Amino acid sequence: MKFFSIAFVMGILVIACGPSNQDRDVREAAKQSLLDQNASLANPAPNNQIPPSATVNPNVSHYICPNNCEGSGGASEGTCPVCGSTYMHNQAYHATPAAATPQTTTQDPPQNSAGVWHYTCSNGCEGGAGSAIACATCGEMLVHNAAYHN
Repeated sequence: MKFFSIAFVMGILVIACGPSNQDRDVREAAKQSLLDQNASLANPAPNNQIPPSATVNPNVSHYICPNNCEGSGGASEGTCPVCGSTYMHNQAYHATPAAATPQTTTQDPPQNSAGVWHYTCSNGCEGGAGSAIACATCGEMLVHNAAYHN
């Protein structure tokens, strides 16, 4: 009888601690996602359906010779002029970003065309600045002037 009670309690614990329906759903979704990825790799889209990427490195060939022949490779499918092998897709082409374009930010002028300062002193001191810095007269931090944007 003692063995039966222990086995019964262990069975309940195993069932209670087992994966929930939500866990099974998540695992099934992940499995399906992997299957879909493998299927897309096995059946690549035709060349005319692959959109050109603006972020790829122009120094890396999209298609390369499987034998790594010198002077082979190109932007489209074809055959190697050196050994005659059919080019294969180069995944590194999509993984290699082009040189980043530096972002330039232009600073707003300290005064607008009407002569209104972007930041002014809350104590009413004369003058202002283009950013929140200490007032040259009293030392208080300058505050944003909403009238600058009108």
